Amino acid sequence: MGTTDAVELLWQGVTEGHFDPAELGEDLSVDDGERLQLAVLDRWCDEGEALGGWKVGLTSGQSRDAFGPGVRPFGFILAGRILESGATVEAERIHRCGIETELSFRIGKELAGSGVTPADARAAVDAVAPAFEINERRIEAGAAPGVRVADDLAQWGIVVGEDVSPVPTEFDFEALVVEMLFNGEPSNSVAAKDNIDDHFVSIARLACELAKFDLGLELGQRIITGAFTRHQVQGSGRWEGRFGSLGGVTVSFD
Repeated sequence: MGTTDAVELLWQGVTEGHFDPAELGEDLSVDDGERLQLAVLDRWCDEGEALGGWKVGLTSGQSRDAFGPGVRPFGFILAGRILESGATVEAERIHRCGIETELSFRIGKELAGSGVTPADARAAVDAVAPAFEINERRIEAGAAPGVRVADDLAQWGIVVGEDVSPVPTEFDFEALVVEMLFNGEPSNSVAAKDNIDDHFVSIARLACELAKFDLGLELGQRIITGAFTRHQVQGSGRWEGRFGSLGGVTVSFD
């Protein structure tokens, strides 16, 4: 399938909530998936949307190294789908909706190049906030890696709580325990230790991966670095994520 036809198929996915991944083929590489993903981003921009940030994929839990050791593909986040804590979302808008607790890092200065280090990433970040990633399951989880990347790693949008700025130099991200509540009742909690990649390593990897396509991280962009908890949204209700001293974030589905 040519690039134009592939983008049309992926566009069907984002507009209708589903598409047939078999039509893209089983031999699509992760790099090819990223190229197609960026072509879909161009299509969004042609439609009047804007790029708001990026996600780093496969950094936590059982998804780590799912595409191979150290493989951490990117996904884009649309500016129009960066929501403030307390937002209400129509669940029916999102096909097989999922929600994950994540941290959102705000870029305070441009970060680009194949040699970006975790220290560079930490210096470029000017804020951290509790956040949710909202996912849309447009294809089955068993689809080929390149297809999942082309599909923007199921990204739909993010919800962001209050920024902590600057990022506390003494904060121990590895000691963080994140709690999820649904309608005020505890759902589960997850400790960062041994569960999620170092966030600044992830941001550095993201910058290096984007450099393959002559792209970088720009001022004000939001970066999410991996899920602590994962849940399916199966109707209306209010979700709350608690991130210790970093604060909290809420979103409601109706």
